[in-house]
Amino acid sequence: MPEKILIVDDDLETLRLIGVMLQRQGFVISAANTGELAISMAKKELPDLIVLDIMMPIVDGYRVAREIRNDPATAQIPILMFTAKSQVDDKVAGYDAGADDYLTKPVHPAELSAHVKSLLARSTKPLPAIPEKRNGFIIGVTGCKGGLGVSTLALNLAIGINAITKEESFAVELKPGMGSWGVELDIADSHSLEKLLALSTNEITSEVVDKHAVHTSFGVRLLMASNKTRQILFSESAEKTLKLIETLSNDNPLIVLDIGDPYLPGFDEICSVCNQLLVLTDGFPATVLRTRRLLGNIQFEPAKTTRNIDVVLYNHIRSDLLLTAEQVSKMLPGNPVRVMFPPVPEQIFQANQKYLPLIKIQPDGLYAQQIFELSKMITARVGV
Repeated sequence: MPEKILIVDDDLETLRLIGVMLQRQGFVISAANTGELAISMAKKELPDLIVLDIMMPIVDGYRVAREIRNDPATAQIPILMFTAKSQVDDKVAGYDAGADDYLTKPVHPAELSAHVKSLLARSTKPLPAIPEKRNGFIIGVTGCKGGLGVSTLALNLAIGINAITKEESFAVELKPGMGSWGVELDIADSHSLEKLLALSTNEITSEVVDKHAVHTSFGVRLLMASNKTRQILFSESAEKTLKLIETLSNDNPLIVLDIGDPYLPGFDEICSVCNQLLVLTDGFPATVLRTRRLLGNIQFEPAKTTRNIDVVLYNHIRSDLLLTAEQVSKMLPGNPVRVMFPPVPEQIFQANQKYLPLIKIQPDGLYAQQIFELSKMITARVGV
């Protein structure tokens, strides 16, 4: 059966031209000339792909994309933004709103067709959803190396998810001897991970895990790793870590894992049980190349659950020398940047001084806004 494509543009001539272009490729076409109509048709028709203009009156393309992403019924539909807005900030805003790809007008028909076919090929992998059994939805945060901000993102994401769901979420540091949350939050008993890994696999039960978890004032329970090297038998830690994750999944609706880098014992197995993987990178070319290799390895390994993989760009410094989100996306074919975090050194300093999560320093700031956008995207996929 031919794929159905919904074209959205307030310019009727553009609708006609794109429609003819894609019909000649064998696609079934429907069209909407307003944002409101586009949202309605997307929910009713569930097209295989949406070609979306940005500049429309009343409800623009950014809002259409967010509405589609926030509805579990339409969240998996690929979105190709096709617009005359060609500035980098426009493109970043498009990706942040939920676009999977971005093209600027005018475009050669062959290029448009190539982007459409590429998106349709990638969309055959469904977005994750919690089954009726309601096992916990596992979110893993990782990066190609240390120092990218994996731990910071994992902690603040768990807080952002709690703010949306109003359910106490669970966040876990999985790096024995390399924990940071305990120091940053001034929590004395911050080596619960090592205590659990010292047990036999059969001893890691819900009751034991709950006993070692720390309740916090920001709606997240924490299992933390020490920042001191301890005698851990790493040949056994992978099996025990997987048992810990399984135990948490049986008792908690949402679990955020600070996986760290690929050198963690059992890294591939841990990634395979995650419903959602967030892969951090930065704007340095070498990091992006290492991230591309990491993504290739993750996607090559078979997953034990339906999952989604999204790239997060985390810039730590203000510099015109860093790659833009668009450039990073081009270097990661099939894995465009989903969210970009700006450098916030002053907020980081204040957070360290006050022993608070970064999101709590400026709850209305740009960093917090991006955390909430990411949290909304994930919770929409979960259906909570």
